[in-house]
Order: sequence, then structure tokens, then C-alpha cells
Amino acid sequence: MDNQRVLEAERYQMEQIRELEFEELQVEEVEEGNSSDDDRDAIGAASSDEYAFNTFLAPLHTYLGEVEDTHRRLAFLDGGAILTLPLFYLEGVVLFPGAILPLRVVQPNFISAVERALTQVDAPYTIGVVHAYRDLDNRRLKFATVGTTAEIRQYRRLEDGSVNVVTRGQQRIRLRRHWIDVEGVPCGEVQVIQEDLPLRAPQDAFGRLAPLCINRHNVSHRMPSKVSLRGHGDGDNDSEANSEESFEIGLSPAEKRIHQSAVTSCCGYDVIDESTSSDEDKFESEIKRTKSHISDYGCSSTPGEQSLKGEGSRNRRKNAGLSHFSKVPRAFWPYWVYRMYDSYCLAERAADMWKQIVGTPSMDGLVRRPDLLSFYIASKIPVSESTRQELLEIDGISYRLQREIDLLKSFDLIRCKYCQIVTARRSDMLVMSSEGPLGAYVNPHGSVHEIMTFYKVNAIVLYGEAVTEYSWFPGYAWIVAHCAICESHMGWLFTATKKKLKPQSFWAIRSAQVADDKH
Repeated sequence: MDNQRVLEAERYQMEQIRELEFEELQVEEVEEGNSSDDDRDAIGAASSDEYAFNTFLAPLHTYLGEVEDTHRRLAFLDGGAILTLPLFYLEGVVLFPGAILPLRVVQPNFISAVERALTQVDAPYTIGVVHAYRDLDNRRLKFATVGTTAEIRQYRRLEDGSVNVVTRGQQRIRLRRHWIDVEGVPCGEVQVIQEDLPLRAPQDAFGRLAPLCINRHNVSHRMPSKVSLRGHGDGDNDSEANSEESFEIGLSPAEKRIHQSAVTSCCGYDVIDESTSSDEDKFESEIKRTKSHISDYGCSSTPGEQSLKGEGSRNRRKNAGLSHFSKVPRAFWPYWVYRMYDSYCLAERAADMWKQIVGTPSMDGLVRRPDLLSFYIASKIPVSESTRQELLEIDGISYRLQREIDLLKSFDLIRCKYCQIVTARRSDMLVMSSEGPLGAYVNPHGSVHEIMTFYKVNAIVLYGEAVTEYSWFPGYAWIVAHCAICESHMGWLFTATKKKLKPQSFWAIRSAQVADDKH
């Protein structure tokens, strides 16, 4: 039944493509930087005489022509495995697991790389994709050390010898060394990165426990006996999960350092109302209150901070503190602190922010898989390529989600990489693909571009005439767009070839041309 629905959807999409191909070119003049509110409202809804662009067409990459499905779905490679793969070094592209990457391979050495990937034994139909970038000072080409394996899903050799390929990102890899072999094929020795499992904070009841006051010089690595540190969807496993040792085993080295730092610095916290302030506000406010609690509960972080009052007064305060803590269970730190590193809580927060900004209808399935959600947002968030490479290199799921939340909070202006002129704003972002606001497309010369789409832009000038051939968006013609200040290639203006097609125009900005995030 599911296969029938897929076939029906594909037939409907192909009918729309054919209809657009037979339509006479009717490219209309548009004013730079202008887009009507009607165009915005037309996305996803149109009157009987008008129709909105079908966003499911863009991910099909129909401009590549017919490509044949390889019918190969490779099982995931073992984490930590070391193998040799044909490599593609791509400027302006950062591939994430789950993201689609189209390739038009025209250079002989890379054609050989694709052919080798189709026949290799260790990882058939698999290539390695590594981000390449140029130093702004000397323009030398450099390679990132973390990339992604890409599985060849569709393939077709053309009459001129070139190859059209559609791939999908699979697993992160670390580039150990790279070389050009005797046949001119770029190769690399890579190690598959072992991904961590999504971490779950202690159960909800833990949020009502009073924090445990710990001396920095006598840290007790013991968790309360009633605490369960089970993962999402797992059953109770109190025999192992109730110890601090089992908790730390599941942490990466970076997470262990943060955990130990928090344990020794969060002495004297009280549980506060989570509904009244954000995690960051709570953390700052509690830090300010720590000193007063230290004196009340008779504990300090260093010997020099011990109370200088009389021995009797000190003992009375200490006994009062012990009496207070003996009445309630104790935790290392308040539950809201744990939630700051709970992958599932972070996933819900990131998904909510993503829906508010981008408008994706439902992300419930991804919320239940924080690892996949973190890669999805990283692959689609409209920020610079260097920022996205930074996201690819983050190992912990919770740390990647935290960084993405910060980016979703802060990013607003899109600036030219070279002259820093404001080119677009987040409020003018437009989603023209069902895959999200950012996607990879390839031109006839084999250059791959990751683009983000907008209703309107600023400080952009057009060069040349409108062209319909090899359009990434069926039904639209494209015109090259340059920065009005530094004249660098910013992207393209796409204009509808039919008066009834909405939106009538939109802009595509290259992520490689976007300045780094300042936050």
C-alpha cells in the first residue's frame, strides 16, 4: 500500500514537470529586493486560477534527467572501523548524515572514483565526502578532517562519458590521511566515527530533590539509591544505573569534564520554579545565591572560604544543615541542570524553535531520535559553511543540539562573506524544497552549490538573461546574481515561467558566500 502511494505521488510530480516543460517561457521582469505578500501566502495554498510550486519537486533533481536506482542500501559500517574510500573534495558543501547530495561528475579522475566505489568490496556504492575550503589570505585549498560517507542511490552514465549521481549521507568519518593513487583517483584512509547514544536525564521525580552540598576537596561520587539513569524507552536497571560510575561511563570525555565541574561548583543550589525562567537565567541566578547557601549549610568550595566565626556557631550551622538534608533525598544538582544535557529535552526545544522559524509541519518522529534531529537541523540551517562544518565536527548529541539552539536564537542577518554587507534577513527566508530551507544542487559543469532561498534580498545585481535550461526548480528560469558592493557571485534570481505559478520570483543565496556567524 505504501509503495502504491509513493508511485502515485511520483506520477503526479512527473505530470507537473511535463506540464511546465510544455508551457511557453513567460519570464516577467521583477524589481530587485521586492516580493509581494501575495507570493508569500501562495506557498502551500493557491486559488483555483493559481497554483503554488510543488516543493517535493526540488529534491528529485529532475534537471539531471533520468537516473537509475542502484537498489543498494548499505548497512551501516561499524563505529571505529578503518577503511579506504574514493574521496570527493567539495568546496561550498558540508554533507551530513541523511542529507541528499547530487553530483555531475565530468573530470576523468572523479569518474574513476565513482566506478571504483561501485565495485569495491569493503564498502560498495560508497564514497567519502570532505569539505574543502580556501584560506582568505593565500587562497590555498585546505581539507576538513571530518567528513561523511555518501551512498550512491542513483547513477547514470551519459553519452559524453560524464556521470550523473545522486547520493545520500550516511555516517561521519575522520580523515586519517589522503593521497592520489597511480590511476589519479583521490583516495583516503578514513575511520568511521562511533556515535554516542542519546542521553536521558534522571526521571521527573528527581527534579524535586534537594541538591547535595559537596566539598571540592572531598567529592563523594555516590548517587542516591532511588535515582534511575535509564535511557529513553529503556526499562528500569537499578542495579547498574543508580551509581555515579555507571552514569559517567555513558559520558564522553568532554561531558565528564562538564559533569565534574558542575558537581563541584553547584554546591548549595535550591530547586527553583522551572516555569519562571530559562535554563541560563536559572544557572546565573543560582550562582549568585551560592555564597549565602554555603554559610547556611556549612560547606565551602575551598578551605579559605570556611566561616571564621566561633566553633560553637559553626557547629550549630553545620548541624542545622545536616538536619535539613536528612529530611529529604539529595541530588548532585537541580534537575533543570540535568535537562541542559538531556538529548530528548534538547531535541524537543530545538524542534519547537525550528517549527517557529521554518514552519515544518511535524517533527515528532525526529524528536524521538535526537541524533537524527541534530543532523537534520545542522544540514538545513541557513548559516555559513564554516559554521555547519563546526556542527559536523561536534561529537556529543547534546552539545550539537545546544549549539544549534544557540544558532536558532541568534542568527538573523545574512551577510556577504567578503564585504559584510547585509544581503538578507531571517524573516525573509522562503522554503522552496520539502527537504528544508537549505539544499545542495549541481550545475552542468559539475560544481555543487548549497543554497538558501529568500523572498527578497538587498544589495544584489543581476547579470545576463533568464535561462530555463538546467533549472533546479521546474517552472522557473534563473539569472546570475552578484553582490553590488564586491561583485562576488552571491547566487541566482529564479523567476516563474508561468503567470499563475506562485511565488513569481525568489532568490537563492550560496551558503559559501555567507559570512561566519558572530555568536
